[in-house]
Amino acid sequence: MATTFTKPAPVAGLAQGVLVILAGFLPILAIVALTPAVPKMVGHFARMAGASTWVPLAVTAPGLMIALFSPLMGWLADRHGRRALLIWATLIYGFVGVAPCFLESLTAIFASRLALGLCEAAILTITNTLIADYYPEAGRRNWLMAQAAFGPIFGVSVLIGSGQLAALDWHMPFLIYAVALPIAGAMAIWLFEPKHQHASGDAPGHDLFPTRHIAVCGGVTLFGASLYYVYIVQIGLAFEGIGLHAADRVGMLVGLANIGVFLGGLAFRPLSIRLGAAGQIATFLGFMGAGMLGIGLAADITTMTLFASIQQFGAGILIPALVLWAMQGISPRHRGRAMGIWSACFFLGQFTSPLAVSLVRLGGATVGGAFAWLGSLAVICAAVAALRAGTLA
Repeated sequence: MATTFTKPAPVAGLAQGVLVILAGFLPILAIVALTPAVPKMVGHFARMAGASTWVPLAVTAPGLMIALFSPLMGWLADRHGRRALLIWATLIYGFVGVAPCFLESLTAIFASRLALGLCEAAILTITNTLIADYYPEAGRRNWLMAQAAFGPIFGVSVLIGSGQLAALDWHMPFLIYAVALPIAGAMAIWLFEPKHQHASGDAPGHDLFPTRHIAVCGGVTLFGASLYYVYIVQIGLAFEGIGLHAADRVGMLVGLANIGVFLGGLAFRPLSIRLGAAGQIATFLGFMGAGMLGIGLAADITTMTLFASIQQFGAGILIPALVLWAMQGISPRHRGRAMGIWSACFFLGQFTSPLAVSLVRLGGATVGGAFAWLGSLAVICAAVAALRAGTLA
């Protein structure tokens, strides 16, 4: 009687984790890589009506596409698989990302940015999904910690390189997107399609999409992301509000405060082992709220920088904590859609954040006052989450 040998299922290790994390950094490039080029682009297209509006919109357009299309990408990943969609999205990302380097029409550049955002929706959704597919909870913590801790370092490195390229010509920073091409090639070699199986005794008919869990996660993520982007968008104006107008010094102080993100990312792993989801939410909202409140009340540069670093420490915990929470209890057949909804909610925060600040300022508050009011709200919500954590303990 012939013996049948079954090929063992592949097991994810270092190569897969590194690739998924590297791909997860690609959406960061959408805005960071072009920040230094924006003034030159505005100047180049100055004769075009509304250039001062359309150029920044072209820079941020990928975020809108992520918010709109991530759920669709998650559905496609669940229905047709992760690997091929991720590889194709990364490959196309490389080509459409570089395309504006050879374009002179702002309309064409804007269209390429929309296509880039569509690719980013797939990349962000699937990389988060693969972290859950490839690794058990302990492994997820490790890779989410690495992603949170090293993301700021990656962002600063890209910003420096982009600034050097932008000094040559506004087209040049778009070349940075070509880094996606070797990543796509490496994916084709080392990534594998996860084997999806229902848990023992779990009939497919009973494996329903966890609507309530994802709705709660999405709501908290939208709120947290709105606070997260208040700092990113408004901190320069907050420094101006206390009399610091030198852009280079503001950049230096913001960079110094960003060390908090790195430390928050490192703190996530031990924190997530000790605390449940509600406790982690209470922690990052508490640090972010206290930091924002301090920024709003600060009267000198040193104090504001100190509280900015506290806010950034909380921001370093926010993303991995929310992603880990969203992953919990989601069966493989629903993970893509779940992470797609999470991605959409997070990037929707880019658009609700300025609205929240504008709403607060309708009452006559300064930018600092908006930080103080929103920080107070975050602290109150942190207290509610802490009480919730206590009832679940």
